[in-house]
Amino acid sequence: MRKLVVAIVVLAGFAGLAGLGAFVVVLSGMQGAQSWSRCSADLGPWGDGAGRGERDAGSLDQESVGIVKSIIMIGKERDLPPRAWQIAIQAGKTESNLANLTHGDRDSLGIFQMRPSMGWGSVAQVTDVEYQINKFYDVLLEVPGWEDMQPGTAAQKVERSAYPLRYHEWESMAAHLVSVEGQVAGFSGCEDLPAASVLAGKALSFADDQLGKPYVWGAAGPDSFDCSGLTQMAWKASGVDIPKYSRSQYSQGGVHVPLTQAQPGDLVFWGAGRDPGAIHHVALYLGNDEILHAPQPGESVERTEIWDGGELLPTVVRPATDAPVPPQVSTPPSTSPSTPTPAPGDQSVAPSAPQPVDQPVRQPV
Repeated sequence: MRKLVVAIVVLAGFAGLAGLGAFVVVLSGMQGAQSWSRCSADLGPWGDGAGRGERDAGSLDQESVGIVKSIIMIGKERDLPPRAWQIAIQAGKTESNLANLTHGDRDSLGIFQMRPSMGWGSVAQVTDVEYQINKFYDVLLEVPGWEDMQPGTAAQKVERSAYPLRYHEWESMAAHLVSVEGQVAGFSGCEDLPAASVLAGKALSFADDQLGKPYVWGAAGPDSFDCSGLTQMAWKASGVDIPKYSRSQYSQGGVHVPLTQAQPGDLVFWGAGRDPGAIHHVALYLGNDEILHAPQPGESVERTEIWDGGELLPTVVRPATDAPVPPQVSTPPSTSPSTPTPAPGDQSVAPSAPQPVDQPVRQPV
């Protein structure tokens, strides 16, 4: 009976948005389907709560629903496990919003933005839905150990993007869509987020060794640090590369996690009005409402209680081993009329003279 229900749902349930709604309803009542749907889809890798996978799936338009249907059907025909379908769905959603595009960056085309000039196939091939999906699976199967990777990481191995972390965003949606199979181990709900505990220990050990060293704007060791220089070098000591500046560390440094779920080694941020676009300070979380950071000119690397002051962001960043490696820049660019006004303390453009950090009053949370 279960096989019949699955066949009906997969073949007919994607006919339109109403069909997708029926697909979700049938899933919710299937015994065994919760093991993956609840663990991987409801929680997701970004820690933003129950129901996100279902909500994202319900927002797909007619074309996207048809492409998801094709990804699943071709995966089944090739006897590939549901994990492969999930990876393909995440890649397609990230690259094209699950649309068969006739445009893209340079000569990128189709669902997965495959480039004819890079050997993915002819223009006709990389805009043919069946060809694209089979080609994606062909390349995925050549990735060593793809079955044991986080799905977004496996998608990046195929796509080779300059922004690898973006594939993780759609894990909950993709897991929800393929959870008809059930009994598939989750990657992000039943286990911790990309394991950072061992690496975080190395990062914090490095940071501990810097206690007492003076704050110097733009410095990243070995004798002095600014706030983001300290966090960057601490994680570098554990083998993880993150960008230099605090705003870049927030947007490109790893996985976003609610502050309430912070673990030692996570990056904690402050910004005017709690705005990610106005971040001016970053610290390493130690646990028990304590941080380790390089505060401001005239002070030294220290441990202290975390404070709010109306600027503490509700989201921390957990550096990930597949975070993009930042470009190497010898010195920050100089200020010019075309450059933005630097944020105090952790500027991405150098001020004409050292500027004091406008630090909030240190009040424990």
